[in-house]
Amino acid sequence: MIDDGPETFTIGQLARRTGMAVRTIRYWSDIGALPPLGRSRGGYRLYDAGSVARLELVRTLRELGLSLDDVRRVLAREITVAEVAAAHVAALDAQIRALRVSRAVLSTIALRQSDHEEMTLMNTLARLSARERKQIIDDFTDDVFAGLDDTNAHFHARVRGVAAELPDDPTPRQVDAWIELAELVEDDDFRALVRRMAETNSEGFRERSREPQAYLAFAKKVALLAGGAQERGIAPESPEAGALLSELLGEGADRAALLDRLGVSPDLRVERYFQLLAIVNGYEPSPSAAAAFQWLAAALRAYLGG
Repeated sequence: MIDDGPETFTIGQLARRTGMAVRTIRYWSDIGALPPLGRSRGGYRLYDAGSVARLELVRTLRELGLSLDDVRRVLAREITVAEVAAAHVAALDAQIRALRVSRAVLSTIALRQSDHEEMTLMNTLARLSARERKQIIDDFTDDVFAGLDDTNAHFHARVRGVAAELPDDPTPRQVDAWIELAELVEDDDFRALVRRMAETNSEGFRERSREPQAYLAFAKKVALLAGGAQERGIAPESPEAGALLSELLGEGADRAALLDRLGVSPDLRVERYFQLLAIVNGYEPSPSAAAAFQWLAAALRAYLGG
């Protein structure tokens, strides 16, 4: 029992002084985190100014989101405030990343007007770890290139060399692109298409320059000439198209062999694959060249009478 000495407070007085509930103060006292200084003649627990400071610390830690157990450990000096704060920063960062992904998924669901089944799939795909996302793309490329050599190093590197690096703070557009990409590479028809492209490129590339820049230059020329013809409405079977083929390919080109190689190339899904990778990784996708290659293929078929 305390009769003299420093100013003391009952639990009720502490509650009024700190603004905390009586039952909360009693809980901290009962578990030993707020030991009383002594008791009054009437048997009430008494506390001093140090108890007020401890309660202010408790309130601050709880407002910052610390668990009751963490607060108890801080008060018992089992862990420092700095250590527990660092742990909670990491936990909050993880929660913030999860909330950002949730926000992006919800935005995508709203834009797509998704049903329950698609919503579940989208949420699952968006929450995959970076390693799991990489595994999906690796499985796709392993399947496509199994048993093939690397004769066309440019084509192989282009398909294999780009990871799907969805950021921690993705935009709805990036989430939507990643979901579409994951669905695309799981499609058996798409895998078969890219496999045929890989086989065609590996066989046909031996007949052309082994320098990747040669292919890039050709693709740019197709985009310029064939793409321009397509935009101007020139029919692939017209005489003007024949003249453009001569300008694009030259007179001695093996047009039948080129058409064979183009047979699977102008598919819009292949170009979409690279566009989606660009969006997921935060880059603007290149302008579409599929229409130009489709026009070229149609012009070659018309020239060859197919």
